[in-house]
Amino acid sequence: MQRTLLLALALSGLSYNAIAQKARPANTHSVDERVNQLLAQMTLEEKVGQLNQYTSDRLATGPLTENSSKYEDIKTGKVGSMLNVRGAKDTRMVQELAMRSRLKIPLLFGLDVIHGYRVTFPIPLAEASSWDMKAIETSARVAAAESAAAGIHWTFAPMVDIARDPRWGRVMEGAGEDTYLGSMIAKARVKGFQGKQLGDLDAVMACVKHFAAYGAAIGGRDYNSVEMGDRTLWETYLPPFKAALDAGAATFMNSFNDLNGIPATGNSYLQRDILKGKWGFTGFVVSDWSSIKEMIPHGFAKDPAQAAEIAIKAGSDMDMEGRAYITSLVKLVNDKKVDVAIIDDAVRRILRKKFELGLFDDPYRFSNEAREKKELNSYANRAKARDVAKRSIVLLKNDGQLLPLSKNTKTIAVIGPLGRSNIDMMGFWSVKWDNDKLVSVYEGLENKLGKNTKLLYAKGCGITDTSKAGFAEAVATAKQADVVIMAVGEAYDMSGEAKSKANIHIPGVQEELVKAVQATGKPVVVLTMSGRPMIFNWIADNAKAILHTWWLGSEAGNAIADVLFGDYDPAGKLTMSFPRSEGQIPVYYNHKSTGRPSPTDLAGSYRSGYLDMPNSPRYAFGYGLSYTTFELSDLKLDKKAFVDTDSITVTCNLKNTGKYAGEEVVQLYLQDVVASVTRPVQELKGFEKVSLKPGESKTIKFVINKEMLSFYDQQMKWTAEPGEFKLMIGNSSDHITLRTNFELTDRSANQ
Repeated sequence: MQRTLLLALALSGLSYNAIAQKARPANTHSVDERVNQLLAQMTLEEKVGQLNQYTSDRLATGPLTENSSKYEDIKTGKVGSMLNVRGAKDTRMVQELAMRSRLKIPLLFGLDVIHGYRVTFPIPLAEASSWDMKAIETSARVAAAESAAAGIHWTFAPMVDIARDPRWGRVMEGAGEDTYLGSMIAKARVKGFQGKQLGDLDAVMACVKHFAAYGAAIGGRDYNSVEMGDRTLWETYLPPFKAALDAGAATFMNSFNDLNGIPATGNSYLQRDILKGKWGFTGFVVSDWSSIKEMIPHGFAKDPAQAAEIAIKAGSDMDMEGRAYITSLVKLVNDKKVDVAIIDDAVRRILRKKFELGLFDDPYRFSNEAREKKELNSYANRAKARDVAKRSIVLLKNDGQLLPLSKNTKTIAVIGPLGRSNIDMMGFWSVKWDNDKLVSVYEGLENKLGKNTKLLYAKGCGITDTSKAGFAEAVATAKQADVVIMAVGEAYDMSGEAKSKANIHIPGVQEELVKAVQATGKPVVVLTMSGRPMIFNWIADNAKAILHTWWLGSEAGNAIADVLFGDYDPAGKLTMSFPRSEGQIPVYYNHKSTGRPSPTDLAGSYRSGYLDMPNSPRYAFGYGLSYTTFELSDLKLDKKAFVDTDSITVTCNLKNTGKYAGEEVVQLYLQDVVASVTRPVQELKGFEKVSLKPGESKTIKFVINKEMLSFYDQQMKWTAEPGEFKLMIGNSSDHITLRTNFELTDRSANQ
């Protein structure tokens, strides 16, 4: 990348130092005034240029469309943004090309900073399992500070798609299956990325994606179609987007899928009517990679020109690496097919963000090599990554209190293809570095135990191996140990974009390896690692202890060791259900009842269910164990009925009844018993994460109001209907320990 840029500069007669400019004097006009002044000076070609985004050839995230005049286009004002240019030095050099343009409009530099920049944090689905909004915000805050110091202005995160199909590889980028929790996490991540305000040197623009309903792709197949009714769209899939907008998200990205036959990129209902109309969004919308041109294979546009016309009219402001706008929009305007006012609106939205970032005052303000060197991969940032990582681990099983392990254990065997893997710890959608510092499970144990414990290792098999040739060595190694830690699961690149899988069982013969090692009679702790919910029924039934560790990032091994040896009591809770079989998918907790519900979770007596397995998932939404125990008691409501202008205060007591200090997530669920449209059997409407010492108690309080009871009725009106509601409190969706009912009464009946 750097050589290419230096060559481009040399050919243009420029030197690296010759272009460097001093910061421009402060301007006292408002941002909108400055935008309008600049827009008045722009030619149509320059306006269209602001809607055009190219990628750097070095870090492409999609199929490249070569353009040998790319850097010449920057100098002539035909590019508004660059993808995948990173580092203070490189971003400065590319920005210098933009400063050769007639109006010297600075570029926006965007990068997929999904779960960390230099320091890698857990994948977003793992972070969601922390149910810790402060930790999730911290992760985004560090990612923003590091990437901003490297010249980046804009990240393509958070992904807020609700996802109920673990076959879809992109579940790793999101927050799981629940709308309420997903909305809370969307707010936290936007707040983390954007900090106190855009323009601060530790903040980047968030980009909320994918608008909309991409998480419901048919068959869990990436880029596939979505079919859903308005009620599901508005109640389940849109709220996290609205929450992100309310948190101040600067930009949105449309999605690859078609929704009910209309590609999202060309969908006026989504982008014009909802986002920019009803919701009043003032930022700009960027297409996903080449999604404007991809309306041609969708069969929705005949050629790039028609695709450009459809997309710009529908509200897609910037063309990501599609070259449809730059090649077609000028002619479309001149031919009176596109009103220039539509172009002006899109350009204003983009220029406004560049002004808010302060780029017109100093186009190089984020490209600071000294700040970059200080910020990237700092000890403090890695400490935060380790803290978030340990909070993301979910304890699935701990029979006989095998965990936590004693630090006095003399010999530990680490077995499995992921036991000494470093690269897999980073997970998909990570920024790759030549000299990355990723801590494996084995290294984490070494760091924790030092020379006090002898560590053994045997790979046993590869991740996708069908051969059992390494089993004998693994079994022999296990026999020498006091405790065996087995690390099995997916490779880091088995989940993510374009990583859909029809079979989500643990790959290869890894589960058989666990079975062979457990047959030695040694205590076995299984670490399952993945970017999605997986199926591992034999392990679930037979292993004594299971920790699901997802992909935890730079400090994975250290965080896992913290949990294994009790320096942190695991408190993670699943945000996606783990199925027993692919045949159950989609399986999620807040489903609706049928006319023939199965009270026994089975199909008998002509009830809704399967003949060969329960309806329920293997591990349900909200599930996660602890080394300590908690007790919920003393449920109280300050009233049993209320009108819609009032509220009910709910209290209960949480006590740590075990031996360890720990954290519990108290979860509040509601059900509308009878309504004008069928309602889910339960819906998460509140939660509180509480830290307690052994024997300590705390009173938990929830306030229930009309908004929490509202839904879209038959006329798609947002309303709460009078009637009976069930209230459920527990530590997972399938473990409810406190129950009661209350009533929303008709206001007129109380007058």
